[in-house]
Amino acid sequence: MLTGAAAASLARENQENVPPGAKGDPRLAGAALGTRVALGLLRGNREPLVQPQASHSQIPWSTNDENCLDVPLGKMGNKQPPFTIHMDEPDVTRQKKRMMSKRMPSSEEALGLKTAVASMGIRKPLTPIDNPMDLSFGSPSIMDMSIVQETEQRINVNHVPDYIEDIYKYLREMEVKCKPKAGYMKKQPDITNNMRAILVDWLVEVGEEYKLQNETLHLAVNYIDRFLSSMSVLRGKLQLLGTAAMLLASKFEEIYPPEVAEFVYITDDTYTKKQVLRMEHLVLKVLSFDLAAPTINQFLSQYFLHQPASSQVENLATYLGELSLIDAETYLKYLPSVIAAAAFHTANYTISGKTWTDSLAEVTGYTIESLKPCIMDLHKTYQTAAQHTQQSIREKYKAVKYHAVSLIDPPETLILS
Repeated sequence: MLTGAAAASLARENQENVPPGAKGDPRLAGAALGTRVALGLLRGNREPLVQPQASHSQIPWSTNDENCLDVPLGKMGNKQPPFTIHMDEPDVTRQKKRMMSKRMPSSEEALGLKTAVASMGIRKPLTPIDNPMDLSFGSPSIMDMSIVQETEQRINVNHVPDYIEDIYKYLREMEVKCKPKAGYMKKQPDITNNMRAILVDWLVEVGEEYKLQNETLHLAVNYIDRFLSSMSVLRGKLQLLGTAAMLLASKFEEIYPPEVAEFVYITDDTYTKKQVLRMEHLVLKVLSFDLAAPTINQFLSQYFLHQPASSQVENLATYLGELSLIDAETYLKYLPSVIAAAAFHTANYTISGKTWTDSLAEVTGYTIESLKPCIMDLHKTYQTAAQHTQQSIREKYKAVKYHAVSLIDPPETLILS
């Protein structure tokens, strides 16, 4: 389960901001409660969850709805269901109603109708279609999976040469459109880069707790940075923003995303379900519902198609790409395609001693010289990863499924020519 490292880090970082009388407050200490972790001072400024008292001039609001939406009721004492669900009726039912609404035919008209129907003869069933997956014998849940696999391989556009260039061109165009503003943190009045790093570190733990895809984490961080580029957020609402961003990314990327209640639980009930849904709505409005943002993960997949590498190189490059998510001040000035290229070069050189190839330079348009600033920054991050305050990513990539790449010592120098 989750640890309290993220919460403790934030408490230490903002100790001077805690009022003298509140230093002993366990709510501000950021300690783990049971198996759930709330991010300490990130919720230190939250407002008390007290429902306002309704006056005679106010309309009472219902908070008992399953979706936690504010739904106005009727007059006092005349409570009616806030929603009326209208179910679509089958076509046959609607047709019968339309026929009944018309006048009943006379006996002569009915006799003529029967004669016309009889003259048309008996309706025969259609000829069966030749189905390659014949499921007439045996269970309907059993099918020839080889046919499904052949179909998946046939439509996998990432491996079709005709589409690779178009996909990469589209991703390069979209990454510019979906790029957060570099240095946006300078305009934030109440949060810092260190608070953001703690939030991302916590999201890594959430992703591991619910076994979410790596792409979900990258998308969530992109949503957070784009939102903070346009909106000011108090530290008490920063974790709420991260929770809503992770919820949106899960809905976009995962086959079975966690329920809203799961995200409320993982914050130790710091926020209500209604607050998470309202923040989700606000994030969607600020992002203009544009959630398909290219990430470092996607560009690494493209590079691996052009230049196949061992699984160890792929995992190390993915690890380096995730390390860049922690430090916004250093890496927000780079495009995801540039960070992915630097991660691929660093990982490939660390494992096999190979550098950025001419074929990749021709495909991507990035030369080793143009990647040099980002490679140097990423190499420094790689070297200091073991001493960094946030360790969730490093702990994650110690697992066997990632070939324990976070335990591989970084090279002292890199060839950048």
